[in-house]
Amino acid sequence: MSLLTAPSTSSGSEKDRSAASVADVPTGSGPDGATERVGAAADRLTGLGAGLRRALDGQFAGQREAARESFPTERLHREPGQSIEEARDWVLARLAELSDAGFGAAGIITGAEDTPDPAAAVVAFEMLAHGDLSTLIKSGVQFGLFGGAVTNLGTSWHHDTFMPDITSLKLLGCFAMTELGHGSDVAGIETTITYVPESDEFEVLSETPGATKAYIGNAARDGSMAVVFGQLLVRGRNHGVHAILVPIRDADGSDLPGVTTGDQGLKGGLLGIDNGTIRFDRVRVPRRMLLDRYGGVDDTGTYHAEIDNPNRRFFTMLGTLVRGRVCIAAGGGIAARRALSIATRYGLERRQFTAPGRPDGVILLDYLTHQRRLLPAIARSYAFGFAQNELTAALVRIQGGGEHTERDQRELETRAAGLKAMTTRFANDTIQVCREACGGAGYMSGNALVGLRADADIFATFEGDNTVLLQLVAKALLTEYKQVWGDLDRVGMVQATARVVGQTVLERTAANVLIERLVATARRRSEDLTMVDRGWHALMFDERERHSLESLARRMRRASRGDFEAVNRLQDHMLFVARAHLERVTLEAFIAGIDACTDPEARQALERLCSLYALSSINEDRAWYLEHSRISTGRAKAIGAQINALCLELRPVALPLVEGLGVPESWLGADFLAR
Repeated sequence: MSLLTAPSTSSGSEKDRSAASVADVPTGSGPDGATERVGAAADRLTGLGAGLRRALDGQFAGQREAARESFPTERLHREPGQSIEEARDWVLARLAELSDAGFGAAGIITGAEDTPDPAAAVVAFEMLAHGDLSTLIKSGVQFGLFGGAVTNLGTSWHHDTFMPDITSLKLLGCFAMTELGHGSDVAGIETTITYVPESDEFEVLSETPGATKAYIGNAARDGSMAVVFGQLLVRGRNHGVHAILVPIRDADGSDLPGVTTGDQGLKGGLLGIDNGTIRFDRVRVPRRMLLDRYGGVDDTGTYHAEIDNPNRRFFTMLGTLVRGRVCIAAGGGIAARRALSIATRYGLERRQFTAPGRPDGVILLDYLTHQRRLLPAIARSYAFGFAQNELTAALVRIQGGGEHTERDQRELETRAAGLKAMTTRFANDTIQVCREACGGAGYMSGNALVGLRADADIFATFEGDNTVLLQLVAKALLTEYKQVWGDLDRVGMVQATARVVGQTVLERTAANVLIERLVATARRRSEDLTMVDRGWHALMFDERERHSLESLARRMRRASRGDFEAVNRLQDHMLFVARAHLERVTLEAFIAGIDACTDPEARQALERLCSLYALSSINEDRAWYLEHSRISTGRAKAIGAQINALCLELRPVALPLVEGLGVPESWLGADFLAR
């Protein structure tokens, strides 16, 4: 009998039944409903759970499984209730422990001759996201931001001089970009880096309170050097934002002359991160400390740049740091998977109210409302997981030495910005839902959800505010239209829009040929297709993106005369376009993941999960589809019933579904699951 059609039962604990059924099964048994030992801490999975995990791990399955096997888990979670200094000490010690085990500077170069391994870096970040998130972010600051800036913006001298100590944790550093007066507006930061010809040095100055570097990890206590972003001034000319290495503390931990650091203390979460402020009062550093891969000052005191155009140079510099957004998207996805794993397992244990034939009480997950809380979120978690795989693969190709174009780089930056925004928003919403789904037990610190919720909160605004990132996605999509904005009339605009969208947006997905065939078939008979027809889903996602993008381009064309208020009124439309684009990209990644799955039972479960994700997305925008005559009223009403039906079909395999998310049960850290 297929697990997807196995009837639910109300007798006994579902977790206990699973444990009993695996007790005498030898490890290594296949995906036929039996169990097999997979990964860390002798994690025992149902056959379906193992198959789903392999499918979701995708092309990185080998690396992820090896990482699970070797990941140090003895001190995976920090104890609640620590003081701020205790938490900071614990996190620093844990980071050193993880670094010694190979999970710190994984994939990062230690010298000019090394080759970066982006896949190893992202997989290591994913593993750290299974534990204390302060440690995750401490690692991200040290290796991803501070080390990443030196790697990507510096030259071979910077690599050989600083990277060995950065990767060994001998040199702890900060990434000093954000200022009190400038968050997302990086181009407008006020800190200045002025060349001083007389001494062949640069002088770093925070002249105004708004130029104070703020919310900087490692700044309050542990950092001894900072990558400082500021306006580069050479002989009276501003060459835009550049980055320079500035020592900020001596060996005793005291501020160096001209440097003033501050401790920003308690935050909403991430207690173990020493976020602080930094101000610079005419601090001098040698000329060679400028990270000058893309632009700097030569021996004659003359500015030179690899890229002449200042705007292009600025965005190229920021683009090299894209791995940070890729990693934050991955970390947000893991945080959501942890919460769903905890809440679903609790829902399989907890009973509430009796019912005919269920004298011991009804298991929470047998209630349809509880299923509607968790199962669509599990489906979306799988969807984002497949999209993350494609994003990571693109990062590997572009930063790992593969052939790529400048356009590929821009697309990676756009995709990373968008998926970071979508995944971290999903993580915050989902963790809250999971907390509520566990009732009062979910509010206990020992059950992990409130701490996870607090720590993941900031993911929505660091490495780029989510709203701003979605606007960047919309602007990137609109860029393709500039060449056709001339004097086209409305008909010409529509025709040009269809041509541009078809040639530049749809062709760059892993499942392009399959998707085009599905959409073409569905377009001929959309209302005759069943609710779970994949072609109909693809068509609806395609129509939502195409129409909203075309109408935004038309409205933007009318407002593109420097009228701020006119453009400002289009921001909600821009956000809708960005989300529509990213939903379509995510669906196509899901379809590609299903197409690559060779396990029949896992594939069957993925098909249902994909339908649940697609219908949930369409249902959320049901009003748009009705207003634009993409679906009938009757079909709109039927979507909710179909979602309910899919939840009921997936309910018997809820445990394998969360096993497939890849979080070992022993890693969850929830007291009520340890009994």
